[in-house]
Amino acid sequence: MGKKVLLIDLDPQANLTLSLGIPRHPTTIYESIRGESPLVPYTAKEGLDVVISSLDLSGAELELINEAGREQVLRELLDPVRDQYDYIFIDCPPSLGLLTLNALTTSDLVYIPLQTEFLALQGLTKIKQVIDKVKFRLNKELRIGGVIATMYDARKVLNRDVVNTIKKYFGEMVFKTMIRDNVSLAEAPSKRMDIFSYSPGSPGAEDYISLCKEIVERTDSAAVSA
Repeated sequence: MGKKVLLIDLDPQANLTLSLGIPRHPTTIYESIRGESPLVPYTAKEGLDVVISSLDLSGAELELINEAGREQVLRELLDPVRDQYDYIFIDCPPSLGLLTLNALTTSDLVYIPLQTEFLALQGLTKIKQVIDKVKFRLNKELRIGGVIATMYDARKVLNRDVVNTIKKYFGEMVFKTMIRDNVSLAEAPSKRMDIFSYSPGSPGAEDYISLCKEIVERTDSAAVSA
C-alpha cells in the first residue's frame, strides 16, 4: 500500500525472522537491548525493514532485571528511527514478561490476534488488565488498537460463538476482517515467504490486505481526529 514499515521481532523464538527467510546477522535485537549496538534494520523487501531476533534473546529478561529504567530500553532504541517509518510493528513473545512490557511501554496501539477457539479467550482479561496498568504507570498514550480474529472457519459453531463473545466484550474494536483458516498461510513460512509473495490470490492474502486497509483507515481517522 506504499507505506514504509518496520517489523521488530521481539520474540526469542524468532518466528518472524524465520518466516521471512532472513539469515542470521551479527546484530540482532538482543545486541541492541544489551546496549552493544543501535537498532540495525535489515531490508526484507522494498518498503519493509526488519529488526531480527535470535534465541539469545531468551536471556534478555534476566539480564535486564537489575537495569535502571528496564521498561524503557526498547523505547529509547526506537526514538532515533521512529520518524523514518509510517508503521512500526513489534512482534511480542507469547508471555507477559519484561520483553512484552518493553513493547507496551514503547507502543501507541496494541493489536490482539485471537485464535477463534475457547481457550484463547481465557487470556483476554489478563491482557486487558496488563494494558491498563501499563497505561496508568508507564505509557499514558497506550490503547487497544483492535482485536483480530484468526484461523476462523465460518462453518464451525464454536468459531462463530467466540467471535460473538469478543464482539460483546470489545465492541467496535474487533476488526471487521477475520483471517480465515487457510492452508497457504501455513505453507508460506515454510517457504520463507510472506503470504503476498507466496500466494497473492489466496484467501489468506485477501484477508490480510483487507486487514491492512482497515488498520490504515483507523489510524488515519485517529490522526485526523487528533
